[in-house]
Amino acid sequence: MPADSKTIERAAWLRAELARHEHAYYVLDAPTISDAEYDRLFQELEGIEKTFPELASPDSPTRRVGGKPLAQFPAVRHRIPMLSIRTETDTEESGAHAFDARVRRELGLDESDPDVEYATELKFDGLAMSLRYEDGVLVQAATRGDGENGEDVTSNVRTVRAIPLRLRGDVPPVLEVRGEVYMRRDDFEALNARQSAAGEKVFVNPRNAAAGSIRQLDPGIAARRPLSFFAYGLGETVGWNTPATHAGILDALEAFGFPVCKHRDVVAGGAGLAGFHTRVGALRDSLAFDIDGVVYKVNALALQRQLGFVTREPRWAVAHKYPAQEAVTRLRGIEVQVGRTGAVTPVARLEPVFVGGVTVTNATLHNQDEIDRKDIRLGDWVIVRRAGDVIPEIVAPVTERREQDLPRFKLLESLPQRDGLPCCPVCGSHVVRGEDEAVARCTGGLYCPAQRKQALLHFAGRRAMDIEGLGDKLVEQLVDAAIIKTPVDIYRLGILALANLERMGEKSAQNLLAAIERSRHTTLGRFIFALGIRNVGEATARDLALHFGNLDAVMAADETCLQQVPDVGPIVAKCIVEFFAEAHNREIIEQLRAAGVEWAEGEPAPVPSGALAGKVFVLTGSLPTMSRDEAKALIEAKGGKVTGSVSKKTDYLVAGADAGSKLTKAEALGIDIVDEAGLLSLLASAG
Repeated sequence: MPADSKTIERAAWLRAELARHEHAYYVLDAPTISDAEYDRLFQELEGIEKTFPELASPDSPTRRVGGKPLAQFPAVRHRIPMLSIRTETDTEESGAHAFDARVRRELGLDESDPDVEYATELKFDGLAMSLRYEDGVLVQAATRGDGENGEDVTSNVRTVRAIPLRLRGDVPPVLEVRGEVYMRRDDFEALNARQSAAGEKVFVNPRNAAAGSIRQLDPGIAARRPLSFFAYGLGETVGWNTPATHAGILDALEAFGFPVCKHRDVVAGGAGLAGFHTRVGALRDSLAFDIDGVVYKVNALALQRQLGFVTREPRWAVAHKYPAQEAVTRLRGIEVQVGRTGAVTPVARLEPVFVGGVTVTNATLHNQDEIDRKDIRLGDWVIVRRAGDVIPEIVAPVTERREQDLPRFKLLESLPQRDGLPCCPVCGSHVVRGEDEAVARCTGGLYCPAQRKQALLHFAGRRAMDIEGLGDKLVEQLVDAAIIKTPVDIYRLGILALANLERMGEKSAQNLLAAIERSRHTTLGRFIFALGIRNVGEATARDLALHFGNLDAVMAADETCLQQVPDVGPIVAKCIVEFFAEAHNREIIEQLRAAGVEWAEGEPAPVPSGALAGKVFVLTGSLPTMSRDEAKALIEAKGGKVTGSVSKKTDYLVAGADAGSKLTKAEALGIDIVDEAGLLSLLASAG
């Protein structure tokens, strides 16, 4: 039975509405509806098309989910060749002036003639693509191939949501658009994390990930890969009054619904080109995607035709690169560093190599999981990446240059040992790695010199000992001048030591000393939180104080006793025991007591209030629009409690991007899992 007119109209409306929302989300980066509402509309259209297959048009958003696997990619002959452009090897400003000089010479211009106008844009590091639209509908997508012949990858390109399936406005009968399929850096990291968790191949860089995704014979796999697209030029056009300039073409493509990168300009002469090269160079590291240079094109199409081509490269365009950001060198060894939060991080010692404009001898390896995932071994040849001022990192080993079965690095085994356990190389405290954490940490938080500044800032924080005026800059000065080493030294500060510090007069010093004096009288919950015990937040610290009544009882409790406290699971209990097992930490606590820090025993329990009173939440991963602190504040405002680890006592796990083992554990325990949208819905329903 054919569809009636009402169903036909509804399907057409749904296609147009979904396309509008996709354009807003993927091209304009300005979502217009929630994911749940989009899914509802999508499922409605999917249902109509399943019932009435004749309504499943080629431009339907349902075509983006992928189709049947292909045996191979058919060959495509480009009607207009996809030619490459010349690369300017001079990476300095002089390279821009050299290109301008060549253009002026070919055009027969002398010094009295005005500057040539250029369109400038970015050189994306992805996969070149040609998209053919007939009467505004995408009918074919092809790779560059050898420039004359490419591969038909239409089924896979339909899954790229940034690429319109139907164009907007008054479109020509035939329009071929050239552009770049790429992968954002954050999407690349998330993809690799998923691949690693599934035990599948991880990618070396976003370009390889994008190319590998487009060349999947199974479009369903491509549909699960987070690809993006930028349009930057034309192939064949029929029946279109083409704009007179390249910049005008990009404006027209944007109006048709294509994503066009905002980092583009129209400039005059060599100075304008050099200025663009410098500006983009300064922005490069903050971009959401990789580039390896910029592109200059003579803006007027009439002048492009006059300049023509030489050996299949246009005289009117050039790619102006930046200094290489990747290089290959030998991994000499791996050492460890202790960071300000106690993280014990492996650091690669490299044979010196020039990359990103500087000589690099060290690179971060992040953590043991990253070393294992990338299969980096001692003595390997490795690819080193450096982006601007970012710490260099090892991207991957060059496995084909691995000459033998090289030894693997084990972080915990490489550390000094005490009582058969790994110890911090800085302070000698034990190093532990939680079962749901990738990072190993030193347990000597109050004592370890590497963690000194961070531990002092946390101790003095508003929600801990609340020492007003003892902030980042002052702590830095006090530690650098060796005036304070542990929290005990805060209570030994005098007016003379403070008044002589930079930007610290006598009045400010007196105010700080008064705040320090007030902080001597606190609550047990605040004091426990101020100690900086890993995974013990404000709520857990308060619960410990209420349950045990005094600090000595908390310090003496074993893991079994600690798990009797509401919301304290085995992970948190282990962290507490490990902290108090360090003699350094106990000694500082006793010194603080001797310095007059005191609290009332048996604090009154706060009465839970709010619609979520008694509900326990755990946060994991990165939320799209809010920080964990913001999410925690919203939950607590409704009476809920946020804890650091998943246990049977957890009611909800709020999972963002790159959620790790906490998500796995929550699934195994049958705990309700919500994303940010689900959390906001839960909070809204709580009134």
